[in-house]
Amino acid sequence: MSWPAETKNNMLNGQPFTQASAHTGYPGTTGANEVTGGAPAYARQSIVVNTSSGGIRALNAAVVFDVPACTVRFFGYWNGSTFVGYAANGGATPKNFVALPASNLITAPSHGWSDGQKIAFVYGTAPGGLATGTVYFVRDQTADSFKVAATLGGAVVGMSTGASVGCFVVAITEQVYGSQDTHTLASTNVVFPD
Repeated sequence: MSWPAETKNNMLNGQPFTQASAHTGYPGTTGANEVTGGAPAYARQSIVVNTSSGGIRALNAAVVFDVPACTVRFFGYWNGSTFVGYAANGGATPKNFVALPASNLITAPSHGWSDGQKIAFVYGTAPGGLATGTVYFVRDQTADSFKVAATLGGAVVGMSTGASVGCFVVAITEQVYGSQDTHTLASTNVVFPD
């Protein structure tokens, strides 16, 4: 089911976003795996998110985080001290998909990914045999389907069941820092996936 843009706009505009956070792993529903430490110390950053248009709310201006040696995989969104959502690092829009456990195939029409692309299953529950928020690699891709591996060029990860309703797949960028540095959230779109 696809929600009308006006419905998405109303839902997105009804949620205040006051801060962004950087995460080394899947934030889940609580904001877990938030970056910590460093000198200067990591801290959440205040953000302004524009009014929704076409079912998307875009970040008004870039924000910069001080980060210690770590890998940034996700960004979180907060309303004060309440965690309200997350997005994969890299700003990709989540895609609908269908898991076919009998063939270990994921169908996502016109996904646009090549073998080796890093992806994650987000929201909901990933297909059986896969874990929500874990980074996987695309393999055996066609224009509308692919399989996943736990490592680049590795064996196909088998699936035992389909995903829950509301689970999506998204491209993810892992930004690795070997020492103290800064990480810029240059742009992000808060979306209400179909």
